[in-house]
Amino acid sequence: MLYEPLQVSADALNYTWILVASFLIFFMHAGFAMLEAGQVRSKNVANQLTKNLLTWSVGVTMFFLVGAGISGLVGGSDFAAGFTTSGTGWIDWLYGAVFAMTAATIVSGAVAGRAKLRAYVGYTFLLAAVIYPVVTGLTWAGSHISFGGAVFTDFAGGMIVHGMGGVAGLTAAWVLGPRMDRYNDDGTANVIPGHSMTFAVLGTLILAFGWYGFNVGTSAIIGEEFLGAQLGRVAMTTTISMACGAMGAGLVAWFKTGKVDTLYVANGLLAGLVGITAIPHTTTWWGAFVVGGLAGAQLPVVFGFVENTLKIDDVCAVFPVHGSAGVLGTLLFPFVAAPQFVDSVVDAFVAQVIGVAVITAWTVVATGVVWGAFKATGQARVTPQHERDGLDVSEHGVETYPEFGEDEGVVADGGLVGDQTSSERRSGGGTVVTNENVAAQRGDDE
Repeated sequence: MLYEPLQVSADALNYTWILVASFLIFFMHAGFAMLEAGQVRSKNVANQLTKNLLTWSVGVTMFFLVGAGISGLVGGSDFAAGFTTSGTGWIDWLYGAVFAMTAATIVSGAVAGRAKLRAYVGYTFLLAAVIYPVVTGLTWAGSHISFGGAVFTDFAGGMIVHGMGGVAGLTAAWVLGPRMDRYNDDGTANVIPGHSMTFAVLGTLILAFGWYGFNVGTSAIIGEEFLGAQLGRVAMTTTISMACGAMGAGLVAWFKTGKVDTLYVANGLLAGLVGITAIPHTTTWWGAFVVGGLAGAQLPVVFGFVENTLKIDDVCAVFPVHGSAGVLGTLLFPFVAAPQFVDSVVDAFVAQVIGVAVITAWTVVATGVVWGAFKATGQARVTPQHERDGLDVSEHGVETYPEFGEDEGVVADGGLVGDQTSSERRSGGGTVVTNENVAAQRGDDE
């Protein structure tokens, strides 16, 4: 035990650092907002930004009132243990809350362009209160998943946060169905490009900055045992995997098309970060190259599979970035870990498989039930006319870029508003869609 004044100083430094790491993770919402806004049409930008703002606002309050208690209850303590009333307990709660909100906001990118705001907010309410807390209760709070002598390992949320969010996003997108004009009658896919590559890349780099709070922030502990070696390992593996993810995705895109796709490079960087997030504290230096490279390389392949085989319209590629990359990194744990961290490769691998399977099954079922209920009651998706007009006008009564095209009677990206005036569009009135306009938009989108 440290001399008491030193222990007080150590506690003060630890909790200050936890707050700093929490603030870094919170700032990732700015990254998600820019990344997603850049990948949607300009007629849907305000809707995407609003969803990001409400994800935090609704989710963090529900995690405070219910979610933290549910996590403790599932973990084996009691509800009151999660619903703390102490000062340091509130710091611990905030640290858990920013992880929870990261999982929640991932879903918004998958359902962009056609989900009703009320449905998305309703799902966020339930995810923060129940769906995500059950996952953390089974893992971080309770360590209930194990095999032999090995316990399921996820250091900072590669599967618990990102994998869960990616699976939830894919499930929600499947229930909703694709955007209009995304697929032709013969099943071939049309590209509907985002409106700003600049925003997407800016969002990517903001997320990468915040990720150091996500991974490295989890390692900094001052006390009798300062985890300096672990801290350095986490910083190194996070950085190397990030870099290799970008290169892996760019290389595969180049092999497939002869071009280095900028958006694949950006999302590949994020996939590399997701891949290492479960295991940065155990992975060897060469393992960071393997995890990041594979996480980036799988991105174009998995995105193509989701798009062309599953026919699921995952607008912001949340499953290949967060879902499959999170699964991959989690399962690679025993194969890339330094020897001192794994007693039995078989036991460790089976424990990881069980953890991935349990989290995936729970997330698919819970998400499918919630979005299925919204769909059954007609509350999941906006009307075709509102989707044509854009969710900025139909859901919020605003135009993100009102100076473009107002005189011509169209919204910023060529969305259709017929003969309405600007004031009518702002009030959410319906629009007239002609076959000629639809054909023109399809030609532009392709």
